[in-house]
Amino acid sequence: MTEGVLTPEQILGAAEDVLRRYGPAKATVVDVARALGVSHGSVYRHFPSKAALREAVTERWLDQAHASLVAAVEAEGPAVPRLGTWFAVLFAAKRAKALKDPELFATYMVLVRESSGVIERHIQGLVGQIERILRDGVARGEVSVDDPPVTARAVFDAMNRFHDPAYADEWARPGIEEAFDAVWALIERAIARRRR
Repeated sequence: MTEGVLTPEQILGAAEDVLRRYGPAKATVVDVARALGVSHGSVYRHFPSKAALREAVTERWLDQAHASLVAAVEAEGPAVPRLGTWFAVLFAAKRAKALKDPELFATYMVLVRESSGVIERHIQGLVGQIERILRDGVARGEVSVDDPPVTARAVFDAMNRFHDPAYADEWARPGIEEAFDAVWALIERAIARRRR
């Protein structure tokens, strides 16, 4: 690869491979550069520090893991079922990442702990998607909430067991789908406007 055509996306892909191979404790910018066949200075032209590179890798991973949520936000139809679908998609994406590649998932959990700013922005984006669905439901008379931003965060927190990586060990246990359904049913009853 020539250093003149190196893109941030190529660097992030190589960084992910290096992290998978060496783990977060041993992976270096020099390893990423070596994997690309360029000097480490070429990597630093795109990412000014090892921390910046690791944050970008974390952000990319989170964005890829949650790209499918947009379809639930933008879907037509009643808000409450759309929100249920949104949480089901979120849970499925997180669960798949944790169960299909546990070593890489563990590596990303180390990076997530280092990247508090990235995580906070990411969570705000997710809560914003919930808020958008709730606002759609309020506008259509389907959802009964007084404060969509506060409710969005509360609902996100209530479903924490099904998206927070701290609970990843539980996601393979028997009965986890039933637990998801039970918590979602409580939320659904709480936010759905009662027909009189």
